[in-house]
Amino acid sequence: MTDQKAEGAVVVELNQFRQQNSEPPPVMFHRRELDAILKIYGRMVGEGEWKDYAIDQLKDRAVFSIFKRSGDLPLFRIEKNPKLANKQGAYSVLNTHGMVLKRGHELPQVLKIFDKALKLVE
Repeated sequence: MTDQKAEGAVVVELNQFRQQNSEPPPVMFHRRELDAILKIYGRMVGEGEWKDYAIDQLKDRAVFSIFKRSGDLPLFRIEKNPKLANKQGAYSVLNTHGMVLKRGHELPQVLKIFDKALKLVE
């Protein structure tokens, strides 16, 4: 491999680049969080209640949306919002209309809401 530099190119150390690029990375679910969510999702798919999901990684929160049909609004949203970690808890489950059904500091506790028989009210 030859050591050639293009005209005007500047080599920057990764640490310097990260310091210059002050925009924080998007919030994401960690592996264990996704495992807990997908365990419940798999059970509900097996029961024929849920059909599809989407994961969004936004600047301020991560969202796992659950759908009955692909083209519909999500039945539920499981959100992780680190800004609320010291207040009401970083994790919450919201319904289609955005109403918080359960909120807390520990994801497994919040996900226990799905152990009850939740039904869609139209």
